[in-house]
Amino acid sequence: MKKLILPILLMSITTAALGQEKKEANFNPTFVHTVFFWLKQPDNTQDREKFERELSTFLKNSKYAQTNFIGVPPKASREVVDDSFSYKLVVTFASAQDQASYQVEPAHEAFVENCKDLWEKVIVYDAEGKVY
Repeated sequence: MKKLILPILLMSITTAALGQEKKEANFNPTFVHTVFFWLKQPDNTQDREKFERELSTFLKNSKYAQTNFIGVPPKASREVVDDSFSYKLVVTFASAQDQASYQVEPAHEAFVENCKDLWEKVIVYDAEGKVY
């Protein structure tokens, strides 16, 4: 039994490390697209479910979006932290051209059409990565 524990432990650590490496390798800093959404009815469960479902479908069907992150704000613990938004989306692209193509692809246009009535405000921050 003791002979099996060490190989199993080493395999688990290796698998976890490889999984973490892969996760980090997927983030492409070339072009990062950050979008903040303020829902009209942020406490409406049906609106939130629809928004999340449509956003998930859109990202799965996008030909250009690479890494993506969908988050909700935790309660701000410092004055400089803005927790007023409902959702934050971060998407990476291989190039600015890919991001421009993403804006007009059917998956993105369907998401906007299906959800535009749910939000009252959207702010976008784009950044091109720089290697230091």
